[in-house]
Amino acid sequence: MRIGAHESIQGGFHRAFERAVADGCASMQIFTKAPQIWREPEITEEAAEAFRAARKATGVGPLVVHASYLINTCSASPSTRAKAAKALAAEAQRCDLLGADYLVFHPGSPGDLGDETGILLTAESVRAALEASRSVEILVENTAGQGKGIGWRFEHLASILERAGGGERLGVCVDTCHAFAAGYALSSAGEAAALFDEIDGILGRGRVRALHVNDAKSARGSRVDRHELIGRGNLGIPPFRWLVNAERFAKVPGIVETPIAKGETYATEVAALAALVKG
Repeated sequence: MRIGAHESIQGGFHRAFERAVADGCASMQIFTKAPQIWREPEITEEAAEAFRAARKATGVGPLVVHASYLINTCSASPSTRAKAAKALAAEAQRCDLLGADYLVFHPGSPGDLGDETGILLTAESVRAALEASRSVEILVENTAGQGKGIGWRFEHLASILERAGGGERLGVCVDTCHAFAAGYALSSAGEAAALFDEIDGILGRGRVRALHVNDAKSARGSRVDRHELIGRGNLGIPPFRWLVNAERFAKVPGIVETPIAKGETYATEVAALAALVKG
C-alpha cells in the first residue's frame, strides 16, 4: 500500500509535500480549499507549477483531493443541489490543474426524497463533473450512514457509478471506519479479506482506487462517524495488517485521517501502519 495522510496546504499548495515527506508518506491527500466554505479559490499557474514540481521532486503519490464537506449532490433543496454540482465540477477542474489523480467526495443526504432519488441526483452531478474535467478520477466515498444519508451500503455506490456512466474515470474510496460503523464486519484479517471480496463482487474488481485507513471509536453498526487512532479503536490492528500487505492494494493510496492533537503531525500514525508491512 502507498501509505499516506491528509496534509495541510497552509503556506502554499506545494508545502503539503514537505509535510508529507516529514511524516514518512508515500501518498497524500489534501483539500484544495477550506472544506467548510463555498467560495471557490483561484489557483494561479505559478502555484500549480510549483505543486507539480514538488510532487516530481518528492515522488509522493498517488495524490488524492478531498472535496468540500458542504457538497451535497442529492440535497432536497434545488438551490443547494445546484451549488453542490457546481462546486464538485470546480473541484475536478482544480484537480486537473494540480495534476491530482483522484477526487473523493461524500454522496450526501437526500432527506425525505429517499435513497433512489438521492442516487440518481448524485450520479447527475458526477456526470457533470466528469464532463467539466479532463483526467482526474472521481471516487465516491462510502459513508457511516448517519441520518438519511446515502452511500453506507456499497450497493448505493455501485448504482451511482453505473448511472454516472460506469466509465474508467469512476471509482470508490473505502473508509474503514465508515464501513465498520455502517455495520460491515472488519475486526480481523479474515473479515477484511471477506469484505473487500464482497466489495469487488458488488462494484467490480479495480473500482476501489483509494482507502481512508481509520480505526473506529464508535461501535459496529452504530452508523456514527467517529475516527480513532490506528489500533486504538474497535477495529484493532489485525485488519490494518491485512490491508497494508494485500497485493490488490500494492499501488493504492491508503490515507490516514485519524484524530491527532493540534500541532501534532501524522508521522506516528504513518509509522504505525508502515511497521505492519511484512518484509
